[in-house]
Amino acid sequence: MSPITLAHIQAALALTPFDSQAAHYLMAPLTRPANRPADLPGAARIGCVLLLLYCHQAEMHLALTRRRDDLNSHAGQVSFPGGRAEADETLAAAALRETEEEVGVRPSTITILGELTPIWIPPSDFQVHPFVGWVHGGVRPSFHLAVDEVAELLETPLSHLLHPDSRREGIIERQGYRLTVPYFDVEGHMVWGATAIILSEFLERLRLVG
Repeated sequence: MSPITLAHIQAALALTPFDSQAAHYLMAPLTRPANRPADLPGAARIGCVLLLLYCHQAEMHLALTRRRDDLNSHAGQVSFPGGRAEADETLAAAALRETEEEVGVRPSTITILGELTPIWIPPSDFQVHPFVGWVHGGVRPSFHLAVDEVAELLETPLSHLLHPDSRREGIIERQGYRLTVPYFDVEGHMVWGATAIILSEFLERLRLVG
């Protein structure tokens, strides 16, 4: 595939029709339901994440974070900057606010290019809305990590994620169960679950325009 440019990203996000469910399925654990059950009481909480893109060393990169190991939820997992949307803000604004809080990149320096398909996260009952953002000028931003939440920043070339060798299967343990899950290998870290599912849609869109 040729080097990824901003034009590739814009074309990928504009693709229609696109089978997002098939793209999600590529990285979804076999036991994961695709949608929130209709008989589940109440409503899902709303969360937003940002796929933050920029150029570094002449290559398109994506910012991922590894959460601290002592957090109450999703400890140690690799994710996108993001969190719960507040009642008085748009979903895109929530993704930008959370990005600033977690990695210190100001909303005024980011352009929202588009949105991927929302996904439901069963353990936390969140409906997550993924947005794709581009740092103005494409330059690498100055990151300032929230040390009470983020253990590590993983600056990941898109070329690495698009390479077939980055996609693997492994074993995780959750609540006493051992599960075989698909994941992306990023600097030796397993990127699985919701983050991998969202990434899969983004990458499959890119493959179609590359």
